[in-house]
Amino acid sequence: MNAPIRKFAAVLAVFVAAAGLTACASSFDTEADLSSPLAPHIQTLVDANRGYPRWEDFPKSLQPAPEPAMLAARVGALSAAGGSLAEEAARIEWTLTGDPTAFAADVQARVDAVEVAPVTQQTQSEIEEFVRRTRERGTAPPPVDRR
Repeated sequence: MNAPIRKFAAVLAVFVAAAGLTACASSFDTEADLSSPLAPHIQTLVDANRGYPRWEDFPKSLQPAPEPAMLAARVGALSAAGGSLAEEAARIEWTLTGDPTAFAADVQARVDAVEVAPVTQQTQSEIEEFVRRTRERGTAPPPVDRR
C-alpha cells in the first residue's frame, strides 16, 4: 500500500525539481539590456573574448622540454626503487611468531633507551597540582556588595 505513495512522491519531487531548474534557467539568459549606456561596450568586450585561447597564445617555456631518453631513465630508476621497496616490505615479518612477553620486553627496552623531555617526566600528582592552580587562577572574584 505504501509503494504507490512513494512512487507518487518520487514523481512529484522530480517534477518540482524540473520546474525549479526551468525557473532558474531564465536567469542565465545572455541577452543584454540594450537601454543601458554600457551595453555596447560590454557587448564589444564579450565578442572580442568569445573564442578560446590557442596554444600559440600561451607563453613559451624558458626551460627546454626533457628528452625522451632522460624521461625513460627517470621512469626506470623510479620503477627500480619501487621494486626494491616492495622487496624490503616482503622481507618484513608482519606477524608475531615469537614469545609476546619477550617482544613486549624488547619494545619496552627500546622505549626506555630514548631520552624523554622533562615535561613528560612529571608525575600524576604534579600534573594535578598544576591543574588545581590553573583552576584557582581561572575562578571569578566574589561579587561586589552593592548595598
